[in-house]
Amino acid sequence: MRDRSSTNRRVTRALTAAATVVALTLTPLTTPSPATAAVSRAELALRWAPIHHQDVDATGTHALGGRSDYLTAVDFDGDLNGRNNWDRAGTSGTSLAAHVYYSVVETSTHWYLTYLFFHPRDWTDHPFFETEHENDGEGVLFAIERDGSTYGVLRGAVTVAHSDFYSYTPSGSTWTSGRESVDGTLQFQSSPHDSFSHPVTAQEAQGHGLKAYPQYAINGDGLVYYPSTVAETPESGDDRNVRYQLVDIFAAGGLWAQRTNANLFASLGTFAGDTSGDCGSGTWSCGTNSANAPWGWDDGNDVPARGELASDPAKLSVEYFTVPAGLARSYSYNPYAGAAAALSEAARTAPPTVD
Repeated sequence: MRDRSSTNRRVTRALTAAATVVALTLTPLTTPSPATAAVSRAELALRWAPIHHQDVDATGTHALGGRSDYLTAVDFDGDLNGRNNWDRAGTSGTSLAAHVYYSVVETSTHWYLTYLFFHPRDWTDHPFFETEHENDGEGVLFAIERDGSTYGVLRGAVTVAHSDFYSYTPSGSTWTSGRESVDGTLQFQSSPHDSFSHPVTAQEAQGHGLKAYPQYAINGDGLVYYPSTVAETPESGDDRNVRYQLVDIFAAGGLWAQRTNANLFASLGTFAGDTSGDCGSGTWSCGTNSANAPWGWDDGNDVPARGELASDPAKLSVEYFTVPAGLARSYSYNPYAGAAAALSEAARTAPPTVD
């Protein structure tokens, strides 16, 4: 149940109508005003967090009436056991309030913001040659140039769709294709909940691959999530104004601190998941240990190693893009770096990502 009054709900719906009009003409990024004070990492993450379109499919028993496509927290069921998430996704007493995880790393020239979108199920309603699995983690990296303004300017983005990465630049960006061709233009949309224009991302139903909008888009029912400090639960599978709460991956006791928790992670960067419940029933199969956190994301056809989208985004950026102004490679803040050796070993020994 959402924690808001009926009056607030009427106001929010009025704002939604206005936001829908704005969404029809997404606006390009404009350079922010000059800085007046240092910005915190949480403020930076909130400013650049995407407005997120989630397609919803309510058909089939594994859809849970559409709830299998809702964003939620890793511990939505009250524990940090990754092997019971499929089973508990449809049970009473669990929360499908919207949360999105983020991490910030810094160099002298750029901020790198990684966002993780989590679903308890990667599912399908097709009986042949389709697999599903417990837990699903996909996301996006935004590279922000530190140009002297409060929040910087967004130059490039790389999204995670299963085991493939896709790169984007906003209109007017100085970044162009590098070793990888830019896959499209990152669009922006105003939010009814703050004064910023945010990048727009989207996920498909069922498998939840993530790309820049409109390369994925809502087809019929769907959810539009807005960045916030509040976690709301959709009122239905067709709710176009749902706020999500940002959660710092590096927070005390957070996802990064839990990386060696064998109940949550089967290996470094890979969520634990089994075949319990009806996962795989009526489909081709159910995979185990098939979802990944940002330090486990990988595109096996590309140069950056497993996890480097999050742990060494400067390296990934110079591979994916041509950056005319130059780009610092040494980090002034990067908690991932403390586990660099373990991450490197995981990249060398872990099986290919199959999300």
